[in-house]
Amino acid sequence: MSPLTLSYVHGASSTPFLDTTIGRAFDLAAERYQEREALVVRHQSIRWTYAELHERVNRCASGLLSLGLEPGDRVGIWSPNRAEWTVTQFATAKAGLILVNINPAYRLSELEYALNKVGCRALVTASSFKDSDYIGMLRELVPELDDVESAAPQSEAEPGAPQAEAELGALKSERFPSLEFVIHLGSDNEKGMIRFQDLMEAGTPEDERRLNAIADTLQFDDPINIQFTSGTTGLPKGATLTHHNILNNGHFVGEVLKLTHEDRICIPVPLYHCFGMVLGNLTAITHGATMVYPSEGFEAEAVLAAVSEERCTTLYGVPTMFIAELEHPDFGSYDLSSLRTGIMAGSSCPIEVMKRVTSEMHMDEVGIAYGMTETSPASFQTAPDDSLERRVGTVGSIHPHVEVKIVDADGRIVPCGEPGELLTRGYLVMLGYWGDADRTAEAVDAAGWMHTGDLATIDAEGYCNIVGRIKDMIIRGGENVYPREVEEFLYGHPDIEDVQIIGVPDERFGEQLCAWIKLRDGTSVTTEQIQDFCKGQIAHFKIPHYVKFVDSFPMTVTGKVQKFLMREQMMQELELREERTA
Repeated sequence: MSPLTLSYVHGASSTPFLDTTIGRAFDLAAERYQEREALVVRHQSIRWTYAELHERVNRCASGLLSLGLEPGDRVGIWSPNRAEWTVTQFATAKAGLILVNINPAYRLSELEYALNKVGCRALVTASSFKDSDYIGMLRELVPELDDVESAAPQSEAEPGAPQAEAELGALKSERFPSLEFVIHLGSDNEKGMIRFQDLMEAGTPEDERRLNAIADTLQFDDPINIQFTSGTTGLPKGATLTHHNILNNGHFVGEVLKLTHEDRICIPVPLYHCFGMVLGNLTAITHGATMVYPSEGFEAEAVLAAVSEERCTTLYGVPTMFIAELEHPDFGSYDLSSLRTGIMAGSSCPIEVMKRVTSEMHMDEVGIAYGMTETSPASFQTAPDDSLERRVGTVGSIHPHVEVKIVDADGRIVPCGEPGELLTRGYLVMLGYWGDADRTAEAVDAAGWMHTGDLATIDAEGYCNIVGRIKDMIIRGGENVYPREVEEFLYGHPDIEDVQIIGVPDERFGEQLCAWIKLRDGTSVTTEQIQDFCKGQIAHFKIPHYVKFVDSFPMTVTGKVQKFLMREQMMQELELREERTA
């Protein structure tokens, strides 16, 4: 390939799309890999073959149809990583129901907004997670649950008596006009709710026949998943994704990783996010691989134990997860020699961390993937045969059947090597934000380009480097400073475990750099020593003016650092205010 001169790349490929629905693809996997392990959930002591998972998915799908749900209806799921999450994911896809992923960290107002924004008819919920009492929150939001009439559950029938079908009246709530059914994952009977285990037995032969008939009507361009994305301002937006979007993205991710049915993927990232349900679950079923969940939420020791005892070949995570695993005091006691590959994604991947993962975790073929929820998610990925320099210094090359261009503020493609906004186009771009045409039009232009808000460069060989977020770029005294560049330099300090750079207001320079630094255990460094480390090595305007030593960073459930919260906190601590111009 001739060297590029402009920052435009396209993934010309002879590899065809999967021209089917998620349900059909799952059926094919279950038929092809019947006796191979499909799902291992260590915290639930579950170990199912593809045939066993398939049988449970079909029963769940029939149970959902028994409630009167129709293709196109929305079903929310509010739960950490559990087997039922995966069963529901594939069951809704087979029934043509749109799965709505709800962040396990959501509280009352966020849950209310999500359910009403997309009009969920049913909600599948865990009982609790960490300090979140889901059942309690639902009863607070929906007191009408106490008014729902239900028959005695099957499990309480007299021994030997014929089992009657479980009956539950539909919920009628003023606050949630669309919501009719709440299905909970606990074993206790909860008034007004359906136990998931009872739903699994509720389908009739007629529901099974209807499920088979529905399969013939579903199209791969139908919406099948809604994922809420939230920036630093405004209400969350419901990115609406099709079978074609996410099934093919999962498939191509696995192709780049060179996965086969012999691979076992350790998935500690949350299923409610694209990283878990697409790069994890869909990548697995399109290659016959095994899905391994170490714990409900991320626990470094659980991940290390799962990899060691399950002989996982593939490990996923965001940089902070890999850092926690590497820094775990018992790291050296776990046998990670089965690992071959994996993905580090979700936020900027520090070069030093990537090098340690490659050498200390045996992940010689580990790669970086880049994308966003609205693009299903991956658009760039490093390949196993890319040089270490490429795999630690870029997010790889363009995915098959995808286009990307880097543009300036006027929308013109910039020369190779120059930073600008990254725009993506192709099969992977979402249908739009559910019920929000205006915000969809702001994100996806008339030519079909998704505006990511990310600053990036593309080199002459087509490799992409993410410089940062447009909104995170710091302008100090007229100089543009990209936080990641300073972060990468500071990762070279022997006492720094993790670092984040933000900009804070400054009367003289407009903005000043502030470094939040997490030190390695047992070390001690001063602000002046950090600044001295930088002097003569990076430009003076890139040297942090403020340094704050912390034990952790504010983060989303998916492990993304919330820099806007750090900025707000520093402004309060330093008694700074934003200078606004007319």
